[in-house]
Amino acid sequence: MDFKLQGKLAVVSGSTSGIGRSIAQSLLAEGAKVVVNGRSEGSVSKALKTLDGDTHGVVADVATAEGCDKLIEEAQKLGSIDILINNAGIFEPKPFEEISDEDWLRFYEINVMSGIRLSRAVAPQMKKQSWGRIIFISSESGINIPVEMVHYGMTKTAQLAISRGLAKTLKDTGVTVNSVLPGPTWSEGVEEFVERLAEGKSLEKTKAEFFKEARPSSLIQRFASTDEVASLVTYLCSEQAAATTGASMRCDGGIVDTCF
Repeated sequence: MDFKLQGKLAVVSGSTSGIGRSIAQSLLAEGAKVVVNGRSEGSVSKALKTLDGDTHGVVADVATAEGCDKLIEEAQKLGSIDILINNAGIFEPKPFEEISDEDWLRFYEINVMSGIRLSRAVAPQMKKQSWGRIIFISSESGINIPVEMVHYGMTKTAQLAISRGLAKTLKDTGVTVNSVLPGPTWSEGVEEFVERLAEGKSLEKTKAEFFKEARPSSLIQRFASTDEVASLVTYLCSEQAAATTGASMRCDGGIVDTCF
């Protein structure tokens, strides 16, 4: 299927690894030009070497207003931005009583404000050209708030509200806004998290126990791959997905126990 993304300019925040990098590669495979973003020159350079297609790297910390401005300014040198993937984010297991004010604010700046700032910057041009795609990479944790990281869940719920509100704001403009809710997905960060849980046990055994103990409602009882998430994101960027907006699209392996 031709998703009609040839020549489209896409910006993917936090795309040097994990889901972000897979999204970048999936968009490249459809003929899009992709701006890859990370916080360090080393991580961006390394990612560019692994990607196949028309890529451009921008080193910018999107946890700050200055970093968001830099990413957009550098990307616009390549042309009008057609696609924005708000993927940058962090997670960290921590008991609620130990989550400091600084932790709450840090998570909010990175996971929430980066998407707000970047979306605010690209929306006017997308409206002017009567075409655009804005996608927030949220999480099933935005619905099933994880007790081991409430601050993370809070930011993912916030993304759902922003995505829906922005979609309504951009009503009848040709610009769609959606959120994607991955479930547990096997990435570099998750691998480190599971290794910490292992405590001497094998990694494979720990992965299996994770779903039995921590995510028993999963219907696939395994981690999704980053490519599986990227495939859904790429479809939502396509011309064929023009009637899908204001939606929260789940790629959660059936963890969320509802049909809606």
